[in-house]
Amino acid sequence: MKIIHIVLGIAVIAIVLGSVISYTYLAIPAQTPSTSPTPTPTNSPTAAPTSSPTISPSTGPTSNPTAKPTSAPTSAPTASPSPTPIPQPAVINGAGASFPYPLINEMIKDFTGTRTWATVNYQSIGSGGGISALQAKTVDYAGSDAPLTASEAANTPNALHIPETIGAVTVAYNLPGIPTGLKLTGPIIADIYLGTITKWNDDAIKNLNPTLNLPAQNIIVVHRSESSGTSFVFTGYLSAVSTTWATGPGQGKNVAWPVGVGVNNNAGVAGTVEGNAYTIGYVELAYTVENNMKVAAIQNAAGNFVMPTLATTTAAAQSIASAGLPAGSASWTSVNILNAPGANSYPIVSFSYIIVYKELNVIPTMTEAKAALLTRWLWYMVHDGQNLASALSYAPLPSNVVQLNEATIQSITFNGQALPVT
Repeated sequence: MKIIHIVLGIAVIAIVLGSVISYTYLAIPAQTPSTSPTPTPTNSPTAAPTSSPTISPSTGPTSNPTAKPTSAPTSAPTASPSPTPIPQPAVINGAGASFPYPLINEMIKDFTGTRTWATVNYQSIGSGGGISALQAKTVDYAGSDAPLTASEAANTPNALHIPETIGAVTVAYNLPGIPTGLKLTGPIIADIYLGTITKWNDDAIKNLNPTLNLPAQNIIVVHRSESSGTSFVFTGYLSAVSTTWATGPGQGKNVAWPVGVGVNNNAGVAGTVEGNAYTIGYVELAYTVENNMKVAAIQNAAGNFVMPTLATTTAAAQSIASAGLPAGSASWTSVNILNAPGANSYPIVSFSYIIVYKELNVIPTMTEAKAALLTRWLWYMVHDGQNLASALSYAPLPSNVVQLNEATIQSITFNGQALPVT
């Protein structure tokens, strides 16, 4: 019996020890990861991409752009540079030549349309009036189809010439039943304005136009009455082709016209010719194109009869592309492109200029804001503004003239300080 009791005791002890060992063994995997073949989930969070879709937007099948806001960090607003400050509001006033007015007017619309802080004005009062206003310092810039004379330059010290366009002066006429393209030579035009040729059917005109039934009517001559740059260009041409004109009335903004009726501005001459039969007058090309006027084909230096068009104006302008032009404040008095060589060159072509002071503080009403607007306006005129020229029958400036203008504009100062151009 005692043996049985001993055996039973040993069995109980074995059962207890087995339970303890089993319990210990089963608890070991949770405490010993190195013995487990399966990795612990907390060590690899990226193994479940669906749990963090914003981390890898490029792998997502959706096309929704809002799922990829972080794919282009450079587009964040904080990475953009600060916007350029808007210039101070300012108003500048100009006056002068009517020759370039159609182009200047369109330039003003384009320039101020994208610059709400800028107001630019220009009055078409004639070149002489513009120069007088600049000398009186009642305008900030002047337009002139003629360069300053020596006496004008003396009264406008340190004035600069900035060619802003090239245009043609046409000889327009109103002859019922006669189409555009009447052939005329320089000497014949000079004789008409001298009063030597007085009838439309004069033999000199008939011989050039044998197929036309020219009327036996008096020629009514129309010219400018005020000091005009267009007159300066036209009389310069007459002086070049007629010794009688050169030694008589000569070249000038306002000459002693032997015959004719005087009216103001290109628009005035155009309107007078258009409204009255048997008239003849000289008008800038843009006005004749706009009003569909009849114009003469004029014999050029090569002997060809050439109509005034953008192409023939440009052909004449190209003749000055390699010519030496005055720089800075040098005199432009002798510069002209009249009667230019070339088979297709129209003979009455000229620069039109903007005249400004090199040091702008000489104008009492000038401020830094106005001065900065003026140089920006001038820079626009000789760059982006040239894109408007062709549509209005003005020849865009050749590249060498643009480069010359750039240096001139950059030399303008206010109180000795350089000014912005863009």
